[in-house]
Order: sequence, then structure tokens, then C-alpha cells
Amino acid sequence: MSYTVPPTRTAAVVRQLRNEIVTGELPPGTLIKDAELAGRLGVSITPVREAIAQLSVEGLIDIAPNRTRHVTKVTQQNALELIDVMRVLACAGFEWGVWNLTETHIDLMRQRQKEFVEGLRSGNVLAAGEAGADFSTIVIQASGNRELQAMLDLVVARTTRILAGSEDRLWQTWIVGHDDILKLLDAGNAAGALERYRQIYVDYRAEVERHLLD
Repeated sequence: MSYTVPPTRTAAVVRQLRNEIVTGELPPGTLIKDAELAGRLGVSITPVREAIAQLSVEGLIDIAPNRTRHVTKVTQQNALELIDVMRVLACAGFEWGVWNLTETHIDLMRQRQKEFVEGLRSGNVLAAGEAGADFSTIVIQASGNRELQAMLDLVVARTTRILAGSEDRLWQTWIVGHDDILKLLDAGNAAGALERYRQIYVDYRAEVERHLLD
């Protein structure tokens, strides 16, 4: 995830629409109209259509055979499948990168954890989600595998969307897990940090399943 300013109008529209979908401002099932969006965002039709195409690839917008577009609905099945995909990719990246972490990496992870918690306390789910994702990204990038990170970026927003508006216990799974990982890394226990990271996904999946059933 990145905090940089989008370089193009299409990128800016992608970010705006992604943020609105992730935070629930555009609820699941919302009809997406090109001209209406272009007028609201003050851009031409072209960047809107390009943005919709990209968000369709990310799984945030569904394009029907008749070309109508809707914000993708989140079902219990696709939410759990998404978590399973995230677990495989993220845990692989964490395993490859955790051994390469330096004190600078760990300090940056600690800063992202602080921003994660502060974002939640202030009610800024989007900022919290970005900081929480960056906590893992720091480790994954330490692996040097850019392709893996690119694949993860495609599903990060969809995962954050599951958390948006959810109960505190889902967020707490990550907060407590991150705190434990930092303590293990401070103690020089990279293997323990890896196992704790894997456990976060096990606990998170169980909590999401319980949340969706409720």
C-alpha cells in the first residue's frame, strides 16, 4: 500500500472509488453509472471507465454481461475464500522476508502498528487498513519478491472491506497479533514471529466466519 499522490486521473479515480467501496460509502450492490461518477468527481468519462475496469480486476466491482456495473456483494463463501488466498500469499512472503529484517524494518513496523491503532481509535478505517497492511508489506518486501507483493495488492482492499464496519473483535485479532510479533522480533525470535503471524490468519478466519454467521 502507498500513501503517495496518484500520478494520473485514472489512478486518482481508482483510489477514490476503492476508498468509497472499502469504507461502505458505496454499499454492496450499488449501481455504478459512468456519467454520474464523472460528474461527481469532476473528470471525463475515460478515467472513470478505466478505473471501473481496474476495480473489476480487483474484485470490487462486478460487470454483468449487459455491461451494467455494481459494487460486488460480499458473501460468506467469497469472504472466507479471500482470506484463504491472503493467508497463503502473505504467509509465504512473511516466511521469506522475516529472516532479512533489520532494526530499521522493525522500527518501521512499530510505527505502522501505532498508526494502525490510532486510525481505529479515530474512526479512520481507511488509514487503519493501510497502516495494518503496511505492517505485513514491510516484511514481504524484505523478501525481495516483488511479484508476490503485486499479487497481494490486488486483494488487500477486498480484505480491508471485510473489516470495515465490523465488530472490534476482528480488529483486535490483528492488533494483538502485531503486538506479539513485535515482541518476538525484539527478542530475536524470527521463527516465533512467523508462527504468530500464521496464527493471526487462523484466528481471523474463524472470527470472520462467526461474524458473518451472526
